[in-house]
Amino acid sequence: MVENKLTWQSKLVLLAVLPFAGTEVVLDGSWWASHAAPVAVWTVGLSVLLGLVTWKLRAATPFAAVTGALITASLMFSTAVVPYQAWHTALVPTLTVSLLAFAATRTGRRQKERRGSAENRRGRSASQIAANLGLAALVASSPVQSWLMDSRWLPHHAATPSLLFALTVAALAEAAADTVSSEIGQVIGGRPRMITSFKAVDAGRNGAVSLAGSIAGVVAAAIVAWAGMWALGGGWGFFWMSSAGGVFGLFFDSLLGATFEECGWLNNDAVNFLSTASAAGFALALLCAMH
Repeated sequence: MVENKLTWQSKLVLLAVLPFAGTEVVLDGSWWASHAAPVAVWTVGLSVLLGLVTWKLRAATPFAAVTGALITASLMFSTAVVPYQAWHTALVPTLTVSLLAFAATRTGRRQKERRGSAENRRGRSASQIAANLGLAALVASSPVQSWLMDSRWLPHHAATPSLLFALTVAALAEAAADTVSSEIGQVIGGRPRMITSFKAVDAGRNGAVSLAGSIAGVVAAAIVAWAGMWALGGGWGFFWMSSAGGVFGLFFDSLLGATFEECGWLNNDAVNFLSTASAAGFALALLCAMH
């Protein structure tokens, strides 16, 4: 009931992400089409293909699949370089997030269905996709990247695209860590405990964590961070910043769930969006601390 009253937050997340991602795709796509047409063709083609596969696997609703395709295209355009190789863009960490989420949500599905905590069989909604992947696209966009590189408080040697994209991958790592932690924890984590009081509660409760689920989330964050490092060539500093950001966001998500979501002030989409933002913010703090 409370979640239904907060649907405006889901709509706000969509409004913050979709127009921006769509505009970036149109502007970047037009630029690449006139300067290096294969980049535009491959980016749009692979993004559409990923959206179609996601929809066919019932991992997302039709609108959610379109939303995911737009965000993926925006991420790919933002990280594309010449000579162009599609696998050396943000497609790889984004695809890794999708595969980890798909596998985790289907692990122990019957057990989750009996408990009533299984994901909708129609797949994720557009607002869920935007909440999990949208912040990464915003951080990777040209305006934000330019602003970060021009910022005086960021060390000069750290203001490089290869390192700044660690913020994007940190947000993606958190999205994967949150989903994997929650889904796996319900299956093998036993009875979880609230992150604020350590009181044992039922599985699926907002803010509840388990040791097994947390370990699974940390591993998922590391996998996405490694995929991002490999694809974008950021080096081990990139990996550790992305991983640390993802893990920080994972526990920040649980803290928001145990407090603001439990109180009915935030819904799950808002919590997820803010948690990915906290992951990127933590990675940025680590980047600023470089000397």
